[in-house]
Amino acid sequence: MGRVSSCTELIVWDGEPTAYPTIHSLAWQGTLTPRQKQASDELTVSTSKGIPHLIHAVCGSGKTEILFEPIHRLLIEGKRVCIAAPRVDVILELEPRLRAAFPQTAIDALYGGAKSTTVAPQLILATTHQLYRFRHAFDAIFVDEADAFPYTADETLRKAVRKAAKPNAPVHFVTATPSDKLLAEMKKTGQISTINRRYHGHPLPVPRYDALWNYSKYIQKNKLPKKLIAWTLERLEQQQPFLIFFHHIALMEQAEPLFKQLDTRIHAVHAAHPDRKEHVQALRNKEIPGLLTTTILERGITIPNVQVAIVGAEQQIFNKGALIQIGGRVGRSAQCPTGDFVLFHHGITYAMDAAKNDIIQLNKGGKNL
Repeated sequence: MGRVSSCTELIVWDGEPTAYPTIHSLAWQGTLTPRQKQASDELTVSTSKGIPHLIHAVCGSGKTEILFEPIHRLLIEGKRVCIAAPRVDVILELEPRLRAAFPQTAIDALYGGAKSTTVAPQLILATTHQLYRFRHAFDAIFVDEADAFPYTADETLRKAVRKAAKPNAPVHFVTATPSDKLLAEMKKTGQISTINRRYHGHPLPVPRYDALWNYSKYIQKNKLPKKLIAWTLERLEQQQPFLIFFHHIALMEQAEPLFKQLDTRIHAVHAAHPDRKEHVQALRNKEIPGLLTTTILERGITIPNVQVAIVGAEQQIFNKGALIQIGGRVGRSAQCPTGDFVLFHHGITYAMDAAKNDIIQLNKGGKNL
């Protein structure tokens, strides 16, 4: 939107409300698990009553598919719907899936640098920042990855989401790692559906620890630690796609040319990288073997059979929620439900143990679901 000051004129549309079509097909041919179906039905009821709802479901549980039926009900009633997320990568992941699921629906995806392609879209996918542009525009908003930065850290973003919804419209939340604050709010004012098991029935990957002492000094001396080389070469030999997470962009960029000595197709990406979208898509298309990344890819990316390593898992940025989300990239597909999730560290932290224990408890709680 550019700079906005107190003397800037803001124009609000005050004309007749748009009449949206009521004929929409749901082309998704999959079948929900009993627990997914229950959550979807509960969300539909909450939407009809205008009550906020939280879908608290583990990574890879099929949260997006749970939304299909409630969204379809809204669309055939001629209502306008928004799916918002704090991260661009989540929107890029959702867009092709929603377009395939609702082929007759006017859909637009809004994020920084995107160009609007649809006149009066009925279903909008948008980063939460884009909702500054809307006022009382939607009959329901679904906030995906509701615990992600910067949404949780910026009160104005949360106000923008509420402003974008019509006065009595519900704002729903979807996440695997809700904050204690969000859980408390939803227990008071809304409803919660919990899913502890992935849609394919296999358990979440439990992280393993592997000490990588003084890894920063190695990389700063233009050397990769032997364990990191061995892990990467094993992925290359087995033709397994991989993500290697770093806590700091500068350290990752120092490591990039060292990884390129193993395979020239390995790239590094971060939030401001000009080719981030292209590199991520190349990984999806199996054109490159793996990526070095910051926490920008901790969520909103699904790559079949991907293997994941964290370099410097002891760093503060890798809190419990981030570690659970990163591990959730592994084993998401029914064809490849397992994989390696290794925490290379210079000392074990409480966050590492807390994430591991939570994953173990989720696996125990999901056995009978």
